[in-house]
Amino acid sequence: MLEEVERWLQERSWSAKDRPLDLLLAEKSRQGTTVSVVLPALDEEATVGQIVTVIRRELMSPSAPLVDELVVVDSGSTDRTAEVAAAAGARVVHRDAILPRIPAVPGKGEVLWRSLLVTSGEIVCFVDADLREFSPDFVSGIVGPLLTEPDVQFVKAMYDRPLGDEAGQGGRVTELVARPLLNLHWPQLAGFVQPLGGEYAVRRSLLERLPFPVGYGVELGLLVDALHTVGLDALAQVDVGVRKHRHQDGRALGRMAAAIYRTAQLRLARGHLVRPVLTQFERGEQGFEPRTHVVDTEERPPMAGVAEYTERRVA
Repeated sequence: MLEEVERWLQERSWSAKDRPLDLLLAEKSRQGTTVSVVLPALDEEATVGQIVTVIRRELMSPSAPLVDELVVVDSGSTDRTAEVAAAAGARVVHRDAILPRIPAVPGKGEVLWRSLLVTSGEIVCFVDADLREFSPDFVSGIVGPLLTEPDVQFVKAMYDRPLGDEAGQGGRVTELVARPLLNLHWPQLAGFVQPLGGEYAVRRSLLERLPFPVGYGVELGLLVDALHTVGLDALAQVDVGVRKHRHQDGRALGRMAAAIYRTAQLRLARGHLVRPVLTQFERGEQGFEPRTHVVDTEERPPMAGVAEYTERRVA
């Protein structure tokens, strides 16, 4: 590991317990900083309501007003995700209703990018909507350094990821794809425990300057581009405990891995994949049958260059 990374691990890796909530509330009040929490959601009726309830109860009450707005961006759910989230107290916005001039494409990164247009906080905190046994530390922990450390601009959550009853076996795409890519090509980022984690808080002033891969590559893309834009010392990570969520099957993980590899390849060469598709196999009546999926090849530009966003900020 680079000496720079060893130093970074000592100076920019914390625990959520390092910053009690009363300290964060005092700093937020002193600075007048605003915080938005965004939950990208697709068919998450089983978990989104509990996450919203915890955030509202623990971090949006009159006695603990850490979060100013909580927005669930529904990316086309076919279940009761929107209804459950709204009943729990979130503002729900459908992906297609945001920036209708640009037709939406499927993908998590697309939802995160569009969320900048329907939120106003100076700190934007992204939280996946499939978390179980949700703790408010997932929000307060990663928002904390942005309130107490003026030089920090991007904070990732780190945590244990059990797979079923096995501790530490989650994060298979991280270990097989993302971590090798980062260690080989961006060794300054080798200290991140969960580089692909969906829980991170970022200053809006940085987010609006970054391109967003529209699909699964968004986490790696934002992390790499943030490194190039503001440098390693502006990045940090916070231990928030254990992350329990719904795991993807092997084929879905394969598609995720392909999108992440493509995101890395684009940043290495700023070129294009020769053939941006991934073929996987499923056993059918006639034996193994190929299933071919298009790999995400589109990225959204930095939001600072979108006219509707600029006009909204001027207004």
